[in-house]
Amino acid sequence: MIRRRGETARAEGVRAFVALELEERKREELLSLISTLRQQLHGIRCVSPGSLHLTLRFLGESPPDRLTRLEAHLGAAAQACPPSAARLSGLGTFPERGAPRVLWLGVELGPAVLALQERCERAAVAVGFCPEKRPFRPHLTLGRWRHPTPRPHLPEVELGLAALRALALLRSELRPDGAVHTPLARFPLGGAEPSGVEASGSQT
Repeated sequence: MIRRRGETARAEGVRAFVALELEERKREELLSLISTLRQQLHGIRCVSPGSLHLTLRFLGESPPDRLTRLEAHLGAAAQACPPSAARLSGLGTFPERGAPRVLWLGVELGPAVLALQERCERAAVAVGFCPEKRPFRPHLTLGRWRHPTPRPHLPEVELGLAALRALALLRSELRPDGAVHTPLARFPLGGAEPSGVEASGSQT
């Protein structure tokens, strides 16, 4: 059962997604990079620490009972994937042409984590979510532009390997000052018992 802190999920749905959590040391390096980029790139709104995770499957507005059923599938998927690492390297923007809207850091994943992403996709479809039509492009979102801006010159970035230890099901609440992400359940990679969590939100 998914446990939530201090509230009952709205009947109309919970905005949710599945992601891999990054180790604290690498998150600190990312925050240092974001601080530097904030000074270099005009008009960008950089993310806050709570959004530094690798999204594997965005679910959108989701019935709470469907998320509960998804938990068992995610636990099994996490159990089948050993603790792994991802290489963080290279900046880019979405879209690839025209005025940029999103700044991202590239993520290179090994076969085990790519297989985990595929299992998460199959799990989502198994409990009633529509198949994801877009190809999976692993990346970390670092910031967004609210207004059209010329395409920036992006510095070379190489942050090396980041340890990946846990898969998480997260709730995302949109607020005027950004989204707040709250873990609903966490599943350590490699065979540990999955567990529900109670946690305060993280500001995006």
